[in-house]
Amino acid sequence: MKSVNKSSKDIYIGLDIGGTKCSVVIGDNTFSIKKKVIFETRTERGYKEIMSEFEGNMRSLLNEFTGHNLKRIGISCGGPLDSKKGMIYSPPNLPGWDNVPVVSILSKEFGVETALQNDANACALAEWLMGAGRGTSNMVFLTFGTGMGGGLILNSRLYSGTNDLGGEVGHIRLAKDGPVGFGKAGSFEGYCSGGGIAQLARSVVTEKLNNNQPVGFCPTFDKISGIDTKMVTLAAIAGDTVAYDIIKTASEYLGQGLSILIDILNPECIVIGSIYARNEMLFKSLIEPVLKREAIPSALEVCRIVPAELGDSIGDYAALCVAIYEDKF
Repeated sequence: MKSVNKSSKDIYIGLDIGGTKCSVVIGDNTFSIKKKVIFETRTERGYKEIMSEFEGNMRSLLNEFTGHNLKRIGISCGGPLDSKKGMIYSPPNLPGWDNVPVVSILSKEFGVETALQNDANACALAEWLMGAGRGTSNMVFLTFGTGMGGGLILNSRLYSGTNDLGGEVGHIRLAKDGPVGFGKAGSFEGYCSGGGIAQLARSVVTEKLNNNQPVGFCPTFDKISGIDTKMVTLAAIAGDTVAYDIIKTASEYLGQGLSILIDILNPECIVIGSIYARNEMLFKSLIEPVLKREAIPSALEVCRIVPAELGDSIGDYAALCVAIYEDKF
C-alpha cells in the first residue's frame, strides 16, 4: 500500500460524464466532497465544447481552493472505454465521443495524473471504499438500474479485465428467451433491470388482457406503453397479484444470476443498487430460496447481499473515488 499524504491541503477532482448531465466535484482523501458543480451535457455541442466546460468549472473550483494541492483527477464515464489508454470510445449516450483521449487532455491541461473508469467500476469503488462494501476484500457491485452493470473488487483491487469488460454480468444468458437486455434475449440484464422488468410486465399484461383477465395496475390496453418498473414495484408492494408475479419472475432470475457470481467469485459481499436498494424488502424474501437452491452453500454462507448505501450521490462519490483510489492503494 502506498503511503498517503494526509495533508489537509491535498485535494482531488472527480468528473462524472453523463449523457444528460455532468458534474465536477472537489474533495479530499477522506471522501469528503467540498463542492460540486452540475451542468447539462447537451451532447449536440460535441466533446470539445463539453470538455471546455469541464475545464472551466475545474479552474473555478481550484480558484476557490487556492493554497490547496491538486493531487489527482478521476473520471467516471459510461463505456466503451479503455482505462489503461485513457480513451473513450463512442458510448451510446455520448454521440460524437469517438476515440477521445480524455485522460491525456486533462493531465496535460492540469499537470496531474488522471484516471478513467467506466461508471459501474467507479460505483463499485465508491461502495467499497465508503459504502456498503467497506472492509471487504472481495465485493461485487451491481447497478440494477436502467441496465444491469457490474464492478468487481477482487483481493482488495478493482478488477476491470483485459480490456475493461470485466464485470459485464448483464450479458450472461439466464434463459433461452425472454426480455432483451445487453442485446441478448433472456439475459441477466433482460430480466433484472428497469428496462427489462418493464418489457416483461408489458408482455405479461398484454397476454392477460388478451385473455380477458383483469390487471389492477394496468386495466386497459392503452395503458400498456406507459408501464415502467416503478409502477410494477409499487403495485406489487400494494398487493397486486399480477405485479407481484412479475417481480417474482424477475427475482427468480436475480437469484440465479447472484448464485452464478457467488459460485464463481466467492465474494464476501454483493452490493446492489437502484431498484433493489429502493425495494429491498420486496426482492429479498423472493431471492433467498433461489440462492439456497442454486448457490454453493458454503460460499453463500460467507456472502452478504446488501443494498447500496450511497443512493443518488453515488455518481459524485464514484468520480471522486476514481481520483483517490490509486493514491490509497
